[in-house]
Amino acid sequence: MHRTKIFLLLALTVCCATFLRAATVTNSIVWDNATGHVDADVHGEKLWPLLEDIAHQTGWHIFVEPGITQTTDAKFSRLPSSEALRKLLGDLNFALVPKTNEPSQLYVFTTRMENATQPVKPVKPVVKRQRHVANELIVKLKPGADIDALAKSLGAKVVGRDDKLGIYRLEFPDAAATDAALAKLQNNSDVAAVDYNYIFDPPPAPRAIANAPASSTPPLTLETPKQNDPCSPVVGLIDTQVQSLGSQLDPIMLPAISVVGDLATNNSPVPTHGTAMANSIWQAIAQASNGKSPVRILSVVVYDSSETTTSWNVALGIQAAVNGGATVLNMSLGGTTDSPILDDIVNQALAKGIVIFAAAGNQPVSAPTYPAAIPGVNDVTALGQPGQLASYANFSPQVDLALPGTAIFSYGGQSFVVQGTSPATAYATGVAAGTKGLNCPTWAQIQTAMQLKFPVPTK
Repeated sequence: MHRTKIFLLLALTVCCATFLRAATVTNSIVWDNATGHVDADVHGEKLWPLLEDIAHQTGWHIFVEPGITQTTDAKFSRLPSSEALRKLLGDLNFALVPKTNEPSQLYVFTTRMENATQPVKPVKPVVKRQRHVANELIVKLKPGADIDALAKSLGAKVVGRDDKLGIYRLEFPDAAATDAALAKLQNNSDVAAVDYNYIFDPPPAPRAIANAPASSTPPLTLETPKQNDPCSPVVGLIDTQVQSLGSQLDPIMLPAISVVGDLATNNSPVPTHGTAMANSIWQAIAQASNGKSPVRILSVVVYDSSETTTSWNVALGIQAAVNGGATVLNMSLGGTTDSPILDDIVNQALAKGIVIFAAAGNQPVSAPTYPAAIPGVNDVTALGQPGQLASYANFSPQVDLALPGTAIFSYGGQSFVVQGTSPATAYATGVAAGTKGLNCPTWAQIQTAMQLKFPVPTK
Protein backbone atom coordinates (compact mmCIF):
# COMPACT_ATOMS: atom_id res chain seq x y z
CA MET A 1 0.00 0.00 0.00
CA HIS A 2 2.79 2.36 0.94
CA ARG A 3 4.61 1.52 -2.31
CA THR A 4 1.40 2.16 -4.28
CA LYS A 5 1.03 5.63 -2.74
CA ILE A 6 4.65 6.43 -3.52
CA PHE A 7 4.20 5.25 -7.11
CA LEU A 8 1.04 7.36 -7.59
CA LEU A 9 2.77 10.38 -6.07
CA LEU A 10 5.72 9.97 -8.41
CA ALA A 11 3.41 9.44 -11.38
CA LEU A 12 1.43 12.59 -10.56
CA THR A 13 4.65 14.52 -10.09
CA VAL A 14 5.92 13.41 -13.50
CA CYS A 15 2.51 14.10 -15.06
CA CYS A 16 2.32 17.57 -13.52
CA ALA A 17 5.90 18.32 -14.53
CA THR A 18 5.11 17.26 -18.11
CA PHE A 19 1.99 19.42 -18.10
CA LEU A 20 3.89 22.41 -16.75
CA ARG A 21 6.60 22.00 -19.37
CA ALA A 22 3.93 21.82 -22.06
CA ALA A 23 2.16 24.84 -20.63
CA THR A 24 5.33 26.90 -20.74
CA VAL A 25 5.94 26.12 -24.43
CA THR A 26 4.42 29.08 -26.27
CA ASN A 27 4.43 28.90 -30.04
CA SER A 28 5.26 32.31 -31.42
CA ILE A 29 5.29 33.79 -34.91
CA VAL A 30 5.92 37.48 -35.50
CA TRP A 31 5.26 38.56 -39.08
CA ASP A 32 6.65 42.07 -39.57
CA ASN A 33 4.68 43.42 -42.51
CA ALA A 34 6.70 46.63 -42.48
CA THR A 35 10.05 44.90 -43.10
CA GLY A 36 8.85 41.66 -44.70
CA HIS A 37 10.79 39.61 -42.13
CA VAL A 38 9.53 36.80 -39.92
CA ASP A 39 10.56 35.46 -36.49
CA ALA A 40 9.30 32.05 -35.39
CA ASP A 41 9.67 29.64 -32.50
CA VAL A 42 7.10 26.85 -32.93
CA HIS A 43 7.08 23.28 -31.69
CA GLY A 44 4.48 20.69 -32.65
CA GLU A 45 2.23 23.31 -34.27
CA LYS A 46 -0.59 21.81 -36.35
CA LEU A 47 -1.16 23.14 -39.85
CA TRP A 48 -4.55 24.75 -39.31
CA PRO A 49 -3.75 26.97 -36.28
CA LEU A 50 -0.45 27.84 -37.95
CA LEU A 51 -2.23 29.12 -41.06
CA GLU A 52 -4.87 30.92 -38.98
CA ASP A 53 -2.08 32.81 -37.24
CA ILE A 54 -0.40 33.68 -40.55
CA ALA A 55 -3.72 34.87 -42.01
CA HIS A 56 -4.31 37.09 -39.00
CA GLN A 57 -0.87 38.68 -39.05
CA THR A 58 -0.54 39.19 -42.81
CA GLY A 59 -4.12 39.76 -43.93
CA TRP A 60 -3.59 37.20 -46.71
CA HIS A 61 -6.43 35.08 -48.02
CA ILE A 62 -5.21 31.50 -47.51
CA PHE A 63 -6.59 28.37 -49.20
CA VAL A 64 -5.65 24.77 -48.35
CA GLU A 65 -6.07 21.52 -50.21
CA PRO A 66 -8.62 19.54 -48.13
CA GLY A 67 -7.30 16.61 -46.12
CA ILE A 68 -3.64 17.59 -45.84
CA THR A 69 -1.91 17.70 -42.46
CA GLN A 70 1.41 18.98 -41.20
CA THR A 71 3.16 19.45 -37.86
CA THR A 72 5.75 22.20 -37.71
CA ASP A 73 8.89 22.47 -35.62
CA ALA A 74 10.90 25.53 -36.57
CA LYS A 75 12.93 28.27 -34.97
CA PHE A 76 14.43 31.18 -36.87
CA SER A 77 14.62 34.97 -36.92
CA ARG A 78 14.57 37.72 -39.54
CA LEU A 79 13.88 35.45 -42.52
CA PRO A 80 12.21 36.88 -45.63
CA SER A 81 8.60 35.77 -46.10
CA SER A 82 9.35 33.21 -48.82
CA GLU A 83 12.07 31.50 -46.78
CA ALA A 84 9.91 31.61 -43.66
CA LEU A 85 7.03 29.90 -45.47
CA ARG A 86 9.35 27.15 -46.66
CA LYS A 87 10.55 26.54 -43.09
CA LEU A 88 7.03 26.61 -41.67
CA LEU A 89 5.32 24.51 -44.34
CA GLY A 90 8.04 21.88 -44.71
CA ASP A 91 7.36 19.46 -47.57
CA LEU A 92 4.03 21.02 -48.51
CA ASN A 93 3.78 22.96 -51.75
CA PHE A 94 2.69 26.57 -51.64
CA ALA A 95 2.15 29.51 -53.95
CA LEU A 96 1.92 33.13 -52.82
CA VAL A 97 0.02 35.22 -55.36
CA PRO A 98 0.35 39.01 -54.91
CA LYS A 99 -2.72 41.10 -55.67
CA THR A 100 -2.89 44.78 -56.59
CA ASN A 101 -6.21 45.92 -55.17
CA GLU A 102 -6.89 43.17 -52.64
CA PRO A 103 -5.02 41.00 -50.13
CA SER A 104 -2.43 38.56 -51.47
CA GLN A 105 -3.46 34.91 -51.71
CA LEU A 106 -1.53 31.94 -50.33
CA TYR A 107 -2.31 28.44 -51.64
CA VAL A 108 -1.09 25.37 -49.71
CA PHE A 109 -1.33 21.98 -51.41
CA THR A 110 0.27 18.60 -52.10
CA THR A 111 -0.99 17.98 -55.65
CA ARG A 112 -1.98 21.08 -57.62
CA MET A 113 -2.68 24.68 -56.65
CA GLU A 114 -6.18 24.43 -58.13
CA ASN A 115 -7.04 21.86 -55.47
CA ALA A 116 -6.39 24.31 -52.62
CA THR A 117 -10.02 25.35 -52.16
CA GLN A 118 -10.65 25.33 -48.40
CA PRO A 119 -10.38 28.89 -47.01
CA VAL A 120 -8.60 29.61 -43.74
CA LYS A 121 -10.24 32.20 -41.51
CA PRO A 122 -7.86 34.24 -39.37
CA VAL A 123 -8.05 33.75 -35.63
CA LYS A 124 -9.68 36.53 -33.68
CA PRO A 125 -6.86 38.86 -32.65
CA VAL A 126 -6.12 39.18 -28.96
CA VAL A 127 -5.52 42.64 -27.56
CA LYS A 128 -2.04 42.69 -26.08
CA ARG A 129 -1.81 43.89 -22.52
CA GLN A 130 0.52 46.84 -22.28
CA ARG A 131 3.62 46.26 -20.21
CA HIS A 132 4.80 48.63 -17.50
CA VAL A 133 8.08 49.32 -15.72
CA ALA A 134 7.92 46.76 -12.92
CA ASN A 135 9.09 48.98 -10.07
CA GLU A 136 7.84 52.46 -11.03
CA LEU A 137 4.73 54.56 -10.53
CA ILE A 138 3.78 58.00 -11.83
CA VAL A 139 2.00 60.24 -9.34
CA LYS A 140 0.20 63.55 -9.79
CA LEU A 141 -0.15 65.45 -6.52
CA LYS A 142 -2.67 68.04 -5.49
CA PRO A 143 -1.30 71.56 -4.82
CA GLY A 144 0.57 71.84 -1.54
CA ALA A 145 1.39 68.13 -1.18
CA ASP A 146 4.99 67.12 -0.40
CA ILE A 147 6.29 64.46 -2.80
CA ASP A 148 9.53 63.90 -0.88
CA ALA A 149 7.72 63.16 2.37
CA LEU A 150 5.25 60.94 0.55
CA ALA A 151 8.02 59.00 -1.20
CA LYS A 152 9.87 58.51 2.08
CA SER A 153 6.76 57.12 3.75
CA LEU A 154 6.45 54.56 0.94
CA GLY A 155 10.13 53.59 0.85
CA ALA A 156 10.45 55.00 -2.67
CA LYS A 157 12.89 57.24 -4.51
CA VAL A 158 11.84 60.23 -6.59
CA VAL A 159 13.65 59.55 -9.88
CA GLY A 160 11.75 62.01 -12.06
CA ARG A 161 9.91 65.22 -11.33
CA ASP A 162 8.12 68.10 -12.99
CA ASP A 163 7.06 70.41 -10.19
CA LYS A 164 5.23 72.73 -12.57
CA LEU A 165 2.96 69.91 -13.72
CA GLY A 166 2.91 68.31 -10.29
CA ILE A 167 3.87 64.89 -11.67
CA TYR A 168 6.56 62.63 -10.26
CA ARG A 169 8.14 59.28 -11.10
CA LEU A 170 8.71 57.02 -8.11
CA GLU A 171 11.02 54.00 -8.00
CA PHE A 172 10.43 51.11 -5.58
CA PRO A 173 12.64 48.20 -4.49
CA ASP A 174 10.60 45.61 -6.40
CA ALA A 175 7.30 44.88 -8.15
CA ALA A 176 5.54 43.78 -4.95
CA ALA A 177 6.37 47.06 -3.20
CA THR A 178 5.19 48.94 -6.29
CA ASP A 179 1.81 47.19 -6.31
CA ALA A 180 1.36 47.76 -2.57
CA ALA A 181 2.17 51.46 -2.94
CA LEU A 182 -0.29 51.79 -5.83
CA ALA A 183 -3.11 50.55 -3.60
CA LYS A 184 -2.15 53.03 -0.86
CA LEU A 185 -1.78 56.00 -3.20
CA GLN A 186 -5.17 55.37 -4.81
CA ASN A 187 -6.72 56.15 -1.42
CA ASN A 188 -4.43 59.05 -0.49
CA SER A 189 -6.19 62.43 -0.29
CA ASP A 190 -3.04 64.27 -1.48
CA VAL A 191 -2.94 62.29 -4.74
CA ALA A 192 -4.83 63.54 -7.80
CA ALA A 193 -3.87 60.53 -9.96
CA VAL A 194 -1.51 57.56 -9.88
CA ASP A 195 -0.69 54.79 -12.32
CA TYR A 196 2.05 52.50 -13.58
CA ASN A 197 4.70 53.84 -15.94
CA TYR A 198 3.61 52.07 -19.11
CA ILE A 199 6.02 50.96 -21.83
CA PHE A 200 5.41 51.78 -25.49
CA ASP A 201 6.89 49.25 -27.90
CA PRO A 202 9.34 50.31 -30.63
CA PRO A 203 7.56 51.78 -33.66
CA PRO A 204 7.63 49.99 -37.04
CA ALA A 205 10.93 50.50 -38.83
CA PRO A 206 11.12 51.77 -42.42
CA ARG A 207 12.46 49.26 -44.92
CA ALA A 208 14.48 49.80 -48.07
CA ILE A 209 12.81 49.18 -51.43
CA ALA A 210 15.14 46.85 -53.30
CA ASN A 211 16.47 47.98 -56.69
CA ALA A 212 14.45 51.19 -56.58
CA PRO A 213 15.89 54.61 -57.40
CA ALA A 214 15.55 57.39 -54.88
CA SER A 215 12.00 58.72 -54.85
CA SER A 216 11.49 62.30 -55.95
CA THR A 217 11.04 65.01 -53.34
CA PRO A 218 7.80 67.00 -53.72
CA PRO A 219 8.69 70.67 -54.18
CA LEU A 220 8.11 72.76 -51.07
CA THR A 221 9.01 76.42 -50.80
CA LEU A 222 9.44 77.39 -47.16
CA GLU A 223 7.89 80.75 -46.44
CA THR A 224 9.23 82.79 -43.55
CA PRO A 225 6.94 82.18 -40.57
CA LYS A 226 5.70 85.14 -38.57
CA GLN A 227 6.46 85.20 -34.86
CA ASN A 228 3.49 84.00 -32.76
CA ASP A 229 1.33 83.92 -35.88
CA PRO A 230 -1.50 81.34 -35.61
CA CYS A 231 -1.35 81.00 -39.40
CA SER A 232 2.27 79.76 -39.19
CA PRO A 233 1.75 76.41 -37.46
CA VAL A 234 4.47 74.44 -35.71
CA VAL A 235 4.14 70.64 -35.74
CA GLY A 236 5.37 68.94 -32.58
CA LEU A 237 6.65 65.55 -33.78
CA ILE A 238 6.75 63.38 -30.64
CA ASP A 239 8.75 60.39 -31.77
CA THR A 240 12.23 58.95 -32.18
CA GLN A 241 15.20 61.05 -33.22
CA VAL A 242 14.92 62.73 -36.63
CA GLN A 243 18.01 62.53 -38.83
CA SER A 244 19.06 65.08 -41.42
CA LEU A 245 16.46 65.41 -44.19
CA GLY A 246 18.94 66.92 -46.62
CA SER A 247 19.79 70.49 -47.54
CA GLN A 248 16.42 71.15 -49.17
CA LEU A 249 14.32 70.07 -46.20
CA ASP A 250 16.47 70.60 -43.11
CA PRO A 251 15.28 74.25 -42.91
CA ILE A 252 11.76 72.96 -42.11
CA MET A 253 13.11 71.49 -38.86
CA LEU A 254 13.40 73.59 -35.71
CA PRO A 255 16.12 72.73 -33.14
CA ALA A 256 15.16 69.38 -31.61
CA ILE A 257 14.21 68.79 -27.98
CA SER A 258 15.02 65.55 -26.14
CA VAL A 259 13.36 64.43 -22.91
CA VAL A 260 15.57 61.32 -22.72
CA GLY A 261 18.92 63.06 -22.38
CA ASP A 262 21.52 63.95 -24.95
CA LEU A 263 21.62 61.66 -27.97
CA ALA A 264 24.52 61.36 -30.39
CA THR A 265 23.93 62.47 -33.97
CA ASN A 266 22.40 59.55 -35.87
CA ASN A 267 24.24 59.12 -39.18
CA SER A 268 22.91 55.63 -39.86
CA PRO A 269 22.12 54.83 -43.51
CA VAL A 270 18.80 53.45 -42.24
CA PRO A 271 16.19 56.10 -41.41
CA THR A 272 14.57 56.20 -37.99
CA HIS A 273 10.83 56.10 -37.47
CA GLY A 274 10.96 59.81 -36.62
CA THR A 275 12.73 60.55 -39.91
CA ALA A 276 10.05 58.60 -41.78
CA MET A 277 7.29 60.53 -40.00
CA ALA A 278 8.95 63.89 -40.72
CA ASN A 279 9.11 62.96 -44.41
CA SER A 280 5.46 61.90 -44.38
CA ILE A 281 4.42 65.15 -42.71
CA TRP A 282 6.22 67.43 -45.17
CA GLN A 283 4.92 65.42 -48.15
CA ALA A 284 1.38 66.07 -46.92
CA ILE A 285 2.22 69.73 -46.21
CA ALA A 286 3.49 70.15 -49.78
CA GLN A 287 0.32 68.62 -51.22
CA ALA A 288 -2.08 70.56 -48.97
CA SER A 289 -0.35 73.93 -49.40
CA ASN A 290 0.31 73.87 -53.15
CA GLY A 291 4.04 73.66 -52.51
CA LYS A 292 4.46 76.80 -50.40
CA SER A 293 4.13 76.89 -46.62
CA PRO A 294 5.38 78.57 -43.43
CA VAL A 295 4.96 75.33 -41.42
CA ARG A 296 7.89 74.14 -39.31
CA ILE A 297 8.44 70.83 -37.51
CA LEU A 298 9.70 70.59 -33.94
CA SER A 299 11.20 67.17 -33.22
CA VAL A 300 10.62 66.09 -29.62
CA VAL A 301 12.55 62.89 -28.87
CA VAL A 302 10.79 60.62 -26.37
CA TYR A 303 12.39 57.30 -27.37
CA ASP A 304 15.81 56.43 -26.02
CA SER A 305 18.56 54.71 -28.02
CA SER A 306 16.80 51.34 -27.60
CA GLU A 307 13.73 52.87 -29.29
CA THR A 308 11.39 52.21 -26.39
CA THR A 309 9.56 54.85 -24.43
CA THR A 310 7.20 55.15 -21.47
CA SER A 311 4.11 57.11 -20.56
CA TRP A 312 6.35 59.32 -18.39
CA ASN A 313 8.52 60.27 -21.38
CA VAL A 314 5.48 60.82 -23.61
CA ALA A 315 3.90 63.10 -20.98
CA LEU A 316 7.11 65.13 -20.73
CA GLY A 317 7.34 65.19 -24.53
CA ILE A 318 3.85 66.64 -24.91
CA GLN A 319 4.62 69.36 -22.40
CA ALA A 320 8.00 70.09 -24.04
CA ALA A 321 6.34 70.40 -27.46
CA VAL A 322 3.71 72.82 -26.12
CA ASN A 323 6.35 74.85 -24.29
CA GLY A 324 8.43 74.87 -27.48
CA GLY A 325 5.65 76.57 -29.43
CA ALA A 326 3.97 73.61 -31.13
CA THR A 327 0.38 74.29 -32.21
CA VAL A 328 -0.36 70.81 -33.57
CA LEU A 329 1.04 67.52 -32.25
CA ASN A 330 1.79 64.29 -34.10
CA MET A 331 1.95 61.14 -31.97
CA SER A 332 2.52 58.11 -34.19
CA LEU A 333 2.65 55.90 -31.12
CA GLY A 334 0.27 54.28 -28.68
CA GLY A 335 -0.59 51.57 -26.18
CA THR A 336 -3.61 49.63 -25.00
CA THR A 337 -3.89 51.13 -21.51
CA ASP A 338 -5.49 54.44 -20.62
CA SER A 339 -3.30 56.35 -18.17
CA PRO A 340 -4.92 59.10 -16.07
CA ILE A 341 -1.56 60.89 -15.93
CA LEU A 342 -1.24 61.00 -19.72
CA ASP A 343 -4.93 61.91 -20.03
CA ASP A 344 -4.35 64.94 -17.83
CA ILE A 345 -1.36 66.18 -19.85
CA VAL A 346 -3.25 65.69 -23.13
CA ASN A 347 -6.31 67.51 -21.79
CA GLN A 348 -4.16 70.43 -20.67
CA ALA A 349 -2.77 70.70 -24.21
CA LEU A 350 -6.24 70.47 -25.76
CA ALA A 351 -7.48 73.19 -23.40
CA LYS A 352 -4.79 75.50 -24.82
CA GLY A 353 -6.13 74.95 -28.34
CA ILE A 354 -3.42 72.49 -29.37
CA VAL A 355 -4.63 70.08 -32.06
CA ILE A 356 -3.48 66.47 -31.63
CA PHE A 357 -3.32 63.59 -34.10
CA ALA A 358 -2.43 60.11 -32.77
CA ALA A 359 -2.16 56.61 -34.21
CA ALA A 360 -5.04 54.17 -33.75
CA GLY A 361 -2.70 51.17 -33.65
CA ASN A 362 -1.61 48.26 -35.83
CA GLN A 363 -3.85 45.54 -34.42
CA PRO A 364 -7.12 44.81 -36.27
CA VAL A 365 -9.27 45.03 -33.15
CA SER A 366 -12.10 47.22 -31.89
CA ALA A 367 -10.36 47.96 -28.59
CA PRO A 368 -9.11 51.55 -28.24
CA THR A 369 -5.48 52.68 -28.39
CA TYR A 370 -4.18 55.51 -26.21
CA PRO A 371 -3.53 58.42 -26.36
CA ALA A 372 -5.44 58.34 -29.68
CA ALA A 373 -8.72 57.36 -27.98
CA ILE A 374 -8.64 60.23 -25.47
CA PRO A 375 -11.67 62.46 -26.23
CA GLY A 376 -10.62 65.47 -28.29
CA VAL A 377 -7.65 63.73 -29.93
CA ASN A 378 -7.91 62.95 -33.65
CA ASP A 379 -7.70 59.13 -33.72
CA VAL A 380 -6.22 58.05 -37.07
CA THR A 381 -6.34 54.59 -38.63
CA ALA A 382 -4.90 53.34 -41.94
CA LEU A 383 -6.26 52.50 -45.38
CA GLY A 384 -4.78 49.62 -47.37
CA GLN A 385 -6.67 50.59 -50.52
CA PRO A 386 -9.00 53.53 -51.22
CA GLY A 387 -12.12 53.05 -49.14
CA GLN A 388 -10.75 49.92 -47.45
CA LEU A 389 -9.11 49.59 -44.05
CA ALA A 390 -5.67 48.00 -44.03
CA SER A 391 -5.64 44.41 -42.77
CA TYR A 392 -3.63 45.43 -39.69
CA ALA A 393 -5.57 48.60 -38.86
CA ASN A 394 -7.43 49.26 -35.62
CA PHE A 395 -11.16 49.90 -36.10
CA SER A 396 -12.30 50.97 -32.64
CA PRO A 397 -15.40 53.20 -32.34
CA GLN A 398 -13.11 56.05 -31.25
CA VAL A 399 -11.38 56.25 -34.66
CA ASP A 400 -12.04 59.58 -36.41
CA LEU A 401 -10.04 59.49 -39.64
CA ALA A 402 -8.64 56.98 -42.12
CA LEU A 403 -5.71 57.90 -44.37
CA PRO A 404 -3.24 55.90 -46.51
CA GLY A 405 -1.09 53.61 -44.37
CA THR A 406 1.93 53.49 -46.69
CA ALA A 407 4.54 56.21 -47.13
CA ILE A 408 7.43 56.08 -49.61
CA PHE A 409 10.28 58.53 -49.19
CA SER A 410 13.91 59.06 -50.09
CA TYR A 411 16.77 58.97 -47.61
CA GLY A 412 20.47 58.87 -48.40
CA GLY A 413 19.81 58.28 -52.10
CA GLN A 414 17.67 55.20 -51.38
CA SER A 415 13.90 54.76 -51.42
CA PHE A 416 12.26 53.50 -48.24
CA VAL A 417 8.73 52.51 -47.30
CA VAL A 418 6.99 52.57 -43.93
CA GLN A 419 3.56 51.11 -43.24
CA GLY A 420 1.02 51.37 -40.46
CA THR A 421 -1.22 53.82 -38.70
CA SER A 422 1.96 55.82 -37.98
CA PRO A 423 2.35 57.27 -41.51
CA ALA A 424 -1.45 57.61 -41.76
CA THR A 425 -1.28 59.84 -38.68
CA ALA A 426 1.66 61.80 -40.08
CA TYR A 427 -0.26 62.37 -43.31
CA ALA A 428 -3.23 63.67 -41.32
CA THR A 429 -1.02 66.03 -39.34
CA GLY A 430 0.65 67.32 -42.50
CA VAL A 431 -2.69 67.91 -44.24
CA ALA A 432 -3.99 69.86 -41.24
CA ALA A 433 -0.83 71.95 -40.83
CA GLY A 434 -0.47 72.57 -44.56
CA THR A 435 -4.09 73.70 -44.83
CA LYS A 436 -3.67 76.01 -41.85
CA GLY A 437 -0.58 77.57 -43.38
CA LEU A 438 -2.25 78.02 -46.78
CA ASN A 439 -5.33 80.11 -46.02
CA CYS A 440 -5.64 79.95 -42.22
CA PRO A 441 -9.07 78.46 -41.56
CA THR A 442 -9.81 77.67 -37.93
CA TRP A 443 -8.62 74.35 -36.55
CA ALA A 444 -12.26 73.36 -36.00
CA GLN A 445 -13.01 73.99 -39.68
CA ILE A 446 -9.97 71.97 -40.72
CA GLN A 447 -10.88 69.00 -38.53
CA THR A 448 -14.49 68.99 -39.73
CA ALA A 449 -13.39 69.09 -43.36
CA MET A 450 -10.91 66.26 -42.79
CA GLN A 451 -13.59 64.03 -41.26
CA LEU A 452 -15.61 64.50 -44.45
CA LYS A 453 -12.63 63.94 -46.74
CA PHE A 454 -11.08 61.02 -44.85
CA PRO A 455 -14.01 59.02 -43.43
CA VAL A 456 -13.50 55.69 -41.68
CA PRO A 457 -14.77 52.80 -43.84
CA THR A 458 -17.10 50.26 -42.31
CA LYS A 459 -15.16 47.17 -41.26
